[in-house]
Amino acid sequence: MVKETTDQTFENDTAKGVTLTDFWATWCGPCRMQSPVVEELADELDNVTFNKMDVDKNPDTPSKFGIMSIPTLLIKKNGQVVDTVVGYHPKEQLKKVLAQYTD
Repeated sequence: MVKETTDQTFENDTAKGVTLTDFWATWCGPCRMQSPVVEELADELDNVTFNKMDVDKNPDTPSKFGIMSIPTLLIKKNGQVVDTVVGYHPKEQLKKVLAQYTD
């Protein structure tokens, strides 16, 4: 399951373990392609917490992390940013990226 996160809840939602946050917007075509991939990963991987944030409704967090393009996937481990993936990426590629931080 992918949980909606906001500017107010982001730090708490991504403080523990490995988290992937999908920064997206309703008008973004590549975001609409990426979202189902993130949903599939969320169903398959129980050692990663998946979040999504609408950048139009929550401008502060993307600004804080310098997110200029969407979709951007921000990966944190125990509250620290460990990786950033920009643009559409297929499921197998994202699995490889996440495996670096979950093993």
